[in-house]
Amino acid sequence: MPAEIKLDGRRIYDGKILNLRVDRVALPGGGQAIREVVEFHGGVAIVALDAAGRVLLVRQYRYAVGRDLLELPAGILERGEQPIECAARELEEETGYHAARIKPLCRFYSTPGGTDEVLHIFLASELTPGRPRPEADERIEVLSTAWDDALALVRRGEICDGKTVIGLLMADSRRAEQ
Repeated sequence: MPAEIKLDGRRIYDGKILNLRVDRVALPGGGQAIREVVEFHGGVAIVALDAAGRVLLVRQYRYAVGRDLLELPAGILERGEQPIECAARELEEETGYHAARIKPLCRFYSTPGGTDEVLHIFLASELTPGRPRPEADERIEVLSTAWDDALALVRRGEICDGKTVIGLLMADSRRAEQ
């Protein structure tokens, strides 16, 4: 399928974690269109399983949606940081746990209609507890949840965060294959 070609663009906003630009593009069949793009550094989420097969979830308030959400531990890539390094760092910061094993599970575009964000999901195991080190503006409650209970929360719509749904279902699929 032919691609759209950027004709020109302008940066509307430069932020700490995202930027916004507006581009004018030439359409493959003729004509032009405006594309608004949120540039985002990308991020990670971690399906962290303890020796008993329980998964670590975090509950935190999300301002953009105005409520607490149950999510996988997750975070934003720092400039130049590799996703696997970010996963190890974020798991320790948010939960206090160190993982001896971290393996890639999947990666995906979160919302390709409006952002270039890529999220990387990892499977972490052989966990050692430690002390969480959340950011100053983070209020995080760590929950150790039975695997079947976490999947039931997804099915009931109580876990509605996209990266968490994808991460849990991908990990469940991987477990079924083994």
